[in-house]
Amino acid sequence: MSPRPARFRLGALLSVIVALLGSALACARTAQSDDPPALWMPGQNAPQSQGPGLATPTPFMPPTRLPGAPILTPTPDAPHSLPAMRTEPEQYIVQPGDTLGIIAQRYGVSLEELVKANELKNPNILDVGQMVIVPVPTPQGLGPDFKIVPDSELVYGPASVLFNIQAFVESQGGYLAGYREEVEGKHLTGDQIIQRVAMEYSVNPRILLAALHYQSGWLTRTDLSEGKIDFPMGMREEWRKGLYRQLSWAANNLNRGYYLWRANAAATWLLGDGSVVPIAATINAGTAGVQHMFAALYGRPDWEQAVGENGVFSVYNTFFGYPFDYTIEPLLLPGLSQPPMRLPFEPGVTWSFTGGPHAGWGDGSAWAALDFAPPSDLLGCIPSNDWVTAVADGLILRAEDGAVIQDLDGDGYEQTGWVVLYMHVESRERVPLGTFLKAGERIGHPSCEGGFSSGTHVHLARRYNGEWIPADQQLPFVLDGWVSRGAGLEYDGYLEKDGYEVEAYEGRSAENIIQR
Repeated sequence: MSPRPARFRLGALLSVIVALLGSALACARTAQSDDPPALWMPGQNAPQSQGPGLATPTPFMPPTRLPGAPILTPTPDAPHSLPAMRTEPEQYIVQPGDTLGIIAQRYGVSLEELVKANELKNPNILDVGQMVIVPVPTPQGLGPDFKIVPDSELVYGPASVLFNIQAFVESQGGYLAGYREEVEGKHLTGDQIIQRVAMEYSVNPRILLAALHYQSGWLTRTDLSEGKIDFPMGMREEWRKGLYRQLSWAANNLNRGYYLWRANAAATWLLGDGSVVPIAATINAGTAGVQHMFAALYGRPDWEQAVGENGVFSVYNTFFGYPFDYTIEPLLLPGLSQPPMRLPFEPGVTWSFTGGPHAGWGDGSAWAALDFAPPSDLLGCIPSNDWVTAVADGLILRAEDGAVIQDLDGDGYEQTGWVVLYMHVESRERVPLGTFLKAGERIGHPSCEGGFSSGTHVHLARRYNGEWIPADQQLPFVLDGWVSRGAGLEYDGYLEKDGYEVEAYEGRSAENIIQR
């Protein structure tokens, strides 16, 4: 492929963003100021006396290309290490919350194959503890190796810093521009929903918008059918009606494909018609995320259309320019290390380690989170006067809906560098937006606020340049010298220090108590 001047047109942004990859970075937020708007580039420290987000990012302008320049997928990557496909049936013991569909998705086999192998008369009924035989999947031809987006366009990372979602949506004049929806008691516009989902799941808003338009035409069309209005992403489950739930499903599944690829944990995709497709080893994590999301919606022909040159890639290119002109590599630099962090509570108070490595947000992201519960003789969602404290120095960029986001370098951007999520923080006495905290200073009280929680606790997770960082892999969580180690199952795990070991347990016991 010939050089593309578009990459140099974007260089004014990318040269600065790439430069910041070598240091700890952070989060984006805008606020009102008496000063005229100015461009505040990532990597610059936010003036602590004035708070974050002093500048408004300039309206997004897509990169330009030479007239007639071919739109080609980049050269395939070197083959990725994929797990070997199973050659023998396995046995699985049904756990609480399991359905046959969940088991089929986990093992990459069709529902029909599971029903047949187990001679199930009613596939909607499973008993906890029941043994299910998981047959060997029947693959049906290698999946496409067309690369759709770079990794940096799947995550809510540095290249999204200057994208003004509101300005873009309004400029298209479609159904999304006039859309309104109530989300958890708040009335949000369409662009606000895009922003919220992007921040919660840490998924790039451009890929969300491109996928939304490919599925329903919401960016430019106003003459939509009822089905396109209620289920704009095409996931037709009654409880997923509305843009927020549809996009949340999409973002969760984009993440699932991305992080399964990152962890070398998937060899096949299970398509909507039950067919099993071996994954091409020469794609990239961003493409894997898109392939996985569309796999849940379509059979083979429509899926190959969606993930090919004339699918969501074409929509993206039309609205935003060639996706690989936004490439920032690598998102995680060789030799990257976690900055020093403390346990998220005050000295001398005994807490419980209640959750080992598990998903940072939803159930599709990397196992980036750990859970800690305050001392109490009671279980469940009970008030607590104990304090969640900052694990490191940093600027508070968000404090709402139970979530507190802390930027560890204070540049005011959520898409860049090390960022820490504290979830289920009660609104009572919660740290206000714009506060710069030192490690150990108070953030708020643990609770069940925000998301889903069956008991009072704090959910702690990390991101770097928009990517969720697993709590137990190359960059394990290290808190006051305690090193996180997973046990192979979500929520199971240990904290280890100086020969001592604390085991995660959903409750309170002598084995899971910990203190600073």
